[in-house]
Amino acid sequence: MLLGVEFEGFAGRDHRAVAGRLLADGWNVCGIGDWAHVWKSPDGRLVARVCAFEPGYGVFVDLCRALPGHPMLPSIRFDAGLPGGGRVTVMEALLPASDEERASVTARWDAAVPGDPVSALRREAERLNAEAAGSVPFWGGLDRNPGNVMRRADGELVIVDLFYAEGRAIYGALMEDPAKVAAAFPAGERVHICEIAVLARESSPEELAALKAAAASIA
Repeated sequence: MLLGVEFEGFAGRDHRAVAGRLLADGWNVCGIGDWAHVWKSPDGRLVARVCAFEPGYGVFVDLCRALPGHPMLPSIRFDAGLPGGGRVTVMEALLPASDEERASVTARWDAAVPGDPVSALRREAERLNAEAAGSVPFWGGLDRNPGNVMRRADGELVIVDLFYAEGRAIYGALMEDPAKVAAAFPAGERVHICEIAVLARESSPEELAALKAAAASIA
């Protein structure tokens, strides 16, 4: 099984092969976001975020690595880019926080009290956000979605997914000005650009066909 052993076997596999490996080892899909499918390990301790095309999540991984051991960031077990432009990130599993807990973290973020762990996290997040704005195509910025506040089983609050890329702008450009997308992302990083979760969930067959045709025109 994958649980408790090395995840380096993901290297060289695209998002489809990674998903197949997880399924074969008893992991189950527990969430679907805009970009990724999230799989939970058989014992419920880990989750694997698997995405076909991922322009921005690495900045959040960088945040976690820049503040190792920070009590309000998830523990990341494995992270790697995948062939074709996808990404897999394995981290500790978390639970939803209550509305009151989410509001408390938002208030602490806004207050920026010296010595508060949220304040240290905010400073580093803002630094990385400024860097990404100049280096990541179609960068969106900091994501203050209250749903990004979660908790561990022991009640400790954790902040996840603090950044975002402008997905609407990317796919709008793909339809209206494909050359702009080609210039932003090397061909090898957008092989599976039409396979992110939100497109599969919300696009009609005609819309998917149009997106794929646009992507093929710049392949």
